[in-house]
Amino acid sequence: MKSIIVTGASQGIGKATAVAFLEAGWRVGVLARSEEKLQAIADDYVNAVPLVADVTDAAAMESAFARFVARAERLDALFNNAGMFGPAGSIDEIDLGGFDQVLDVNVRGMFIAAKLAYAQMRRQVPQGGRIINNGSLSAHVPREGSVCYTLTKHAVTGLTRTLSLDGRPYDIACGQIDIGNAETDMVAGLNAALVADGKAPNATMDVQDAARSVLHMAEMPLNANVQFMTVMATKMPYIGRG
Repeated sequence: MKSIIVTGASQGIGKATAVAFLEAGWRVGVLARSEEKLQAIADDYVNAVPLVADVTDAAAMESAFARFVARAERLDALFNNAGMFGPAGSIDEIDLGGFDQVLDVNVRGMFIAAKLAYAQMRRQVPQGGRIINNGSLSAHVPREGSVCYTLTKHAVTGLTRTLSLDGRPYDIACGQIDIGNAETDMVAGLNAALVADGKAPNATMDVQDAARSVLHMAEMPLNANVQFMTVMATKMPYIGRG
């Protein structure tokens, strides 16, 4: 049975993706802070392994990865998904504490998860695995008032490119999925803010379409890699919106 850890698995894209992998027969480490939500997934799928941890807590993450590998015996993939949008507004309106929180989750958290996955994939026998980072259309173009989120998603692209290069000697493939407005609570909140401001909401797509795209990337053989995939709502403006 192939194995994957999905961070931010308690809701949104993370949960939808975890379920897609579970239904495809993978052993899935569902990792997030909410024990109750993770246990609900595990109650429905015997191949789900709840891993309660905050992605910014290096010690808790190391323990979670060790518990999963002890159960699964190896790690074939990581969906490095946990993230947050954070405060919206022009840069002069952003409190540094809010910026630090977004940076902590979206960059430090992704770095910690990738570091742990990379180390496990490098030392296991046979070597190798796949790391899939969740970017965003904001890794290409911003939406208005998204300076914190957009900055961090450009950093994720740098992480993806570097791991894709450095992982080659160890059969570690790294790719990134850039998703444009899958139907999640976060996107619903952003659209509500647009409507409240007298603007039209962005078009959305079914979150299951994003989840199936991640599964497609993960199921490729390690001698093939989707380094960047963009999946977006067809009617969503690309320029100026992320």
